[in-house]
Formats: sequence, structure tokens, C-alpha cells
Amino acid sequence: MSSAVPSPASRISSVLPRRRALLAGLLVAPAMPLIGCGTPAVAQRGGLPDFADLAERVLPAVVNIAVQSETTTVPPEFRGTPFERYFRGRRERTQGAGSGFVVDPAGYVVTNNHVVGSATRVTVSLQNGTELPARVVGTDELMDLALLKVEPRQPLPAVPWGSSGAMRVGQWVLAAGNPFGLGGTVTSGIVSARGREIGAGPFDDFIQTDAAINPGNSGGPLFNMAGEVIGISTAIYSPSGASAGIGFATPSDLARPVVEQLRRDGRVDRGWLGVSVQDLVPEDPRAGRRAVLVTDVVRNGPAARGGLRAGDVVLAVNGERTETSRALVRYVAALPPGQSVRLSVQRDGRSMDTSVQVGRRPPGPG
Repeated sequence: MSSAVPSPASRISSVLPRRRALLAGLLVAPAMPLIGCGTPAVAQRGGLPDFADLAERVLPAVVNIAVQSETTTVPPEFRGTPFERYFRGRRERTQGAGSGFVVDPAGYVVTNNHVVGSATRVTVSLQNGTELPARVVGTDELMDLALLKVEPRQPLPAVPWGSSGAMRVGQWVLAAGNPFGLGGTVTSGIVSARGREIGAGPFDDFIQTDAAINPGNSGGPLFNMAGEVIGISTAIYSPSGASAGIGFATPSDLARPVVEQLRRDGRVDRGWLGVSVQDLVPEDPRAGRRAVLVTDVVRNGPAARGGLRAGDVVLAVNGERTETSRALVRYVAALPPGQSVRLSVQRDGRSMDTSVQVGRRPPGPG
């Protein structure tokens, strides 16, 4: 009797519906009691880099984040029964821990949204043991980012942003954070892949690395060899819950503008058309071009008001060729609400242009 071994892809897809539990349960480590920017030189020993100078340079800007939340819980066996009302007034206090990094000496700290979540209390701990209460400046659920602010007595060590787009598969990286609540820890590895889609949302474009990322590393920085942040540790693929050599980081090129908008406005406003789209791929790639098919239009939404219909094929936006639904969503999301865009579409075999005033993307993960 033979049995099929599931492929890695099927294992990832089986994990994705439980992503919220994966992130909250694996990367936000429970509190655990324990006893007892320039370009740093990276020495080469035996053909491998020595990360000691790099770690010494960046670790002071890496912080541990402790969160406290209060939730109302109803035991599963009492849900939907007359006894459920007796539990609604009961508050359960939970604790968790994650990671973050200082991007401004004035006390601005970047982490993941799922680290702070609905926390009622957030505390940032520096590498020297100093603990500072933090307030949440703003969060972005779609990119899973959060910006915190602490009030230090003196300027804090900070690390600069780097260009994730400049990273190549195979280059060395250093991950730093608070795995299992142990405090400042670094691990090294390489960029294993770029542009990974893991089903986290419409802006999936993760850096994959084999640097060990474990529960509690979430929100921690991923550094290039110059000590610049090129990613933010966000998720892992792991059947066991610990590092399996496949970690995912949000690229800095996507995170940085979101963080800047959170600092300026306390929220992120994204453009929105109000359509459902999917890739349209010719049966024979040589026979035609890729495009984007509109499968549904939100009633009274921006696209509907602009005359777009289900079944239209979007060929270009503002004259720029559009070949994938992800590219279209990202292009529009980067536009400020209220701005008009010109869509080149094909309808019933005829080409036409239509102008759509971009709306504000409604809140929520979808």
C-alpha cells in the first residue's frame, strides 16, 4: 500500500486558512519567566562572513515588545446555549511578546500589527533593559504593520531603511528579534526567494529567508550586510511551530511608505476601484497578451460610476500595460483617493477608454 506525501505547496495552502492563528500563536511568543548605520565591516573567515561587528552595530536598535490584552471568552461547550450569557462579563487577561526596531531616535518603533493587535498595554524593552510604555501611533492590517511611539529620556539608537529591491537571491541577511521571549537574538541566512505569495492578502510580496525565525521574532528586522533594514519578519512556514528554515519578511520597499504614512496621518488611505478581478491568460502565450478580467463590480462603487462592467478586460491603467490582477490592485492602491485614472478596456471585442475616480479602500483584510 502506498501513501501520497503532500507537497510543500499543499502544506502551505493547508496552513493559510489558519494564518491568524499561525501568526498569533507562533510568532507572538507567550511571556516566559527565565532564571539566571553606516557600513560595518564584515570579516570573512573560512569563506563565510563573520556577523559579529554587524550584530554589535544593529542590536541596540532592536527592541522586545510585551503586550497585554483583555478579552471576553466563552468556553466552546457553552456557545449558543442559555449559559453563554454568564460568561460574557468575564474578562480574560492574556500576555504576549514580539519584536520591533527603532527607526527614529525620537522613539518611533516599527513592528507587526498582529503583535500589538487589540492590546490594552504595550511595553517596549531596550537592549540595556530599559522598559518604556508605548502608544500605538497607527496600524495597517493589510500590510500587517504597526508604528509605536515611546518617550525616551535621550535619543535612541536607530537603524536605517535599505532597499529590498536591491536584494538578490543568495545574498546574506541577518534576522534579529525576541524569539520565545529570550530577548535580543540574531540569526543569519540568505535570501531564499523573492516575491512569495502566501495568501496573506492582496499585497503579498514576501522575502523568503532561511535565517531562523521563531515565535517572538515577529516584527523584528531583517538586515542586509550594511546594517540596513530590508525586511520585517512576519510569518513562517512550519508544521511544528518552530523554525523550519522557511521564514517570510515584508519587503522594506513596501513597508517604508506605509510607516511614513502612519507617522504622518495615523492611518493608511489606499485607492480602491470596487471591482473583483482575476488574471486572464491566453491558452497559447504566443497568441495574445496577458490582461485582467473584471469578474464583478461593486454596486455604486467607483468603477460602477465610471461605467466599468463585469466581463470587461483591463489592458492598461493611465497608459501603462496591466498584465496581472495583483499589479492592477497595487497600482490603484498607491493612488490617493479622489484621483482619476484612465482605464483602457476591451468590451465585446471593442477597445475603449473610461475614466474612474478612485475611491477610498474600505477597512478590512479583503
